[in-house]
Order: sequence, then C-alpha cells, then structure tokens
Amino acid sequence: MRRLRGTTPIPLFVLIIISVLYLAHYFVYMSLLHFFSIISLRDRAAVGAVLFLLPLGFIASSFLAHWREGFFTRALYFCTSLWLGVGLTLVTSLALAWTASGVAIAFGLNPHPYWLGLVALGLTMLYSTYGIVNAYHPRIVNIHPEIKGLPSNWKDKRLVHLSDVHLGRILRAGFLSRVVDKVNAQKPAMVLITGDLFDGALGNLEELVAPLNRLKAPIGIFFVTGNHETYLGVERAYAALRKTPVKILDDDCVVVHGLQLIGISYPRGRNAQNFAERLAGVRGFNPDLPSILLYHSPSQIAAAKTAGICLQLSGHVHQGQIFPLQIITRMIFGRYYHGLNTLGDYTLYTTSGVGVWGPTMRTGNHPEIVVIHL
Repeated sequence: MRRLRGTTPIPLFVLIIISVLYLAHYFVYMSLLHFFSIISLRDRAAVGAVLFLLPLGFIASSFLAHWREGFFTRALYFCTSLWLGVGLTLVTSLALAWTASGVAIAFGLNPHPYWLGLVALGLTMLYSTYGIVNAYHPRIVNIHPEIKGLPSNWKDKRLVHLSDVHLGRILRAGFLSRVVDKVNAQKPAMVLITGDLFDGALGNLEELVAPLNRLKAPIGIFFVTGNHETYLGVERAYAALRKTPVKILDDDCVVVHGLQLIGISYPRGRNAQNFAERLAGVRGFNPDLPSILLYHSPSQIAAAKTAGICLQLSGHVHQGQIFPLQIITRMIFGRYYHGLNTLGDYTLYTTSGVGVWGPTMRTGNHPEIVVIHL
C-alpha cells in the first residue's frame, strides 16, 4: 500500500520537539546535581521527577486547552508554558556557569560550584521576571520607508502595523484593549494587521476582538491571515472579524487614494499555490502603482520584488521571542528576521510582533507597535 503524502512529518516533528525538551531538562538535571552537590538517591530522584513532569505538564495542558477552555485550563497552560521560557533561560544561565567554571579552572582558579549555581539561578529569576513584564508592554517603533511614486496626499500620514497579537488562552480582550489605546494615540490613517491575531482559542472569538471596534483609523483597518488562523480555522477567524470594522484581504487588492494594498493570505496546506502565481493572479494589482503588500511571513522576497511591490509588511518570527532563539530565527530568515531592509525600490519590514506564543515572556527583544511615517 502506498503511504499517503504528508502523513509522517507531523509525528516526526513532535518526536523531535519532545526529544529536545527532555535533553534540555536532562542538562538541567545534571547541572543541578553538579553545582549543588546533590548526592543522596532520594534527592536525585526528587529533582529528576520534577524535571520529568514539567515538560509532560506542558504537553498535557496543551491537550487540555484544546479539549476544554476555562480558567483552570488557561491557568495550567500559562504556568506550564511559562516554565518553557524560564527553563530555556535556566539552560542558558547554567551553560554560562559551566563556561565560567571552565575558564576559571584554565586560569588556575577553583570557584566553588555552589556559588556558580546560585548565580545561575539568580540570573534566571531576574531575567525571567523582566521577560514577563516586558511581554505585557509593547513599545512604539517608528519607521520611515520610502515608497516610489507615493501620491502627495499620502505624505506625512501615519500607518500602524500590527502582527502576532496571539489572542487566546493567555492574552485576552483586556490586552488588546490596551494595544488599541496605544494605537489610537498615534492617530493613524490606516491600521494594517499581518496575521496571527488569534491563537488556539476555543471560546467566543467575538469577545476577544471586540476592542477593535474602538480603533480609530479613518481610511480603514485591513487584515490578512497568519499560520495560527489556519490552525484555528480561517472561517472562524473571519466570522469574528466581520463583526468589527476590519476589512479582510484574502488574496485581494484595494486601491486607496492611489496607493495599492495587496493582502496575500497564509498558505493553507502543503499544496498551496505558488506565491508568485497567487500574487500575479490578484485581481486589479498594477505593478506600476505604489503598493504595500501584507504577508505574514518575511519570505518570498524575490517574488515580491520582481512583481513590483514597494513595501512588504510581515511578522511571524517574533524576533526569536526568548533569548537565545534569536540565533535560530536569524539562521532561518537571515537579515530579514527583524527590522527594515531595503533592496532598490523594494522595502521589507519584519516586526517582532505585539503578543507572544507559548511562554508569556520576551527576552532579548521587545514587543512592538510599528508606526509607519510615509
């Protein structure tokens, strides 16, 4: 019997993730035994049991949150997912402690392991606390891209770019309401949302996005899907947004006062049509007019540039979200993993996003609301 295409990668991917999780926890286990001289079998068993159950708790809470949403399941998911961020920070701190120990020994010093371990734990607690506070306080970032052929009536106007809010189990309507207040304070002409507005929520999506009704953007609010809308169900997301002033761009183009807005939805399934073909097939798109492309992922740069796009707005990467994951995201997306990049008449801005996915932490970067000055 022929094996169906696309049936094996998901279990393999899950297996890899679980293996990495437990290898990291094993590193923490061995490090704690070394630095704190944990010798007795009872104490070793206790530490091992806790470190075995912590990642298992995250896996279980993820399934529970998918099965039933409520205060208990959200609280459990918050705690267990937060541990992943704290745990990653602990791995980094312990790795630094091992490095410091090795360097000290190389120079003929003999630092007591206990103090190195204590410093590692202290750094983890301080940096994690900062990361939690940081996650709830998005900053205003101002950028000044040039758009070739921009009509004079657009000059000096402001647009706001939002991405990766991830409303769902942790970040709720109250968080979005605070974001809306910050956006309104910028007095934007338009608001552009490039996907992952939602996370894995089971409840009433209309309640989550209700604060969008207070957004003040005279020319409009425009939205394209991200990968998390495809997980949630695109039609569910659309149904909730249709109760707000948000205009959905699903491989569409609208011309607003001489400026084109092109929205390409996140691909659905492995057999999604080629990006260049989708962009070329957008009805009404004119490569000779100034344009802004909304596309969730900071990819397809060559295709967008060739098609004549002036400015592409993307998110998706979270700028790594938790240090040192920035190293991995930079390896995958290169220079486009965050910030403003200009190639001739084409410019891409990749935002670090407003919200968080998984651990409610941000270290090594800041959540941001992007104000575009034309």
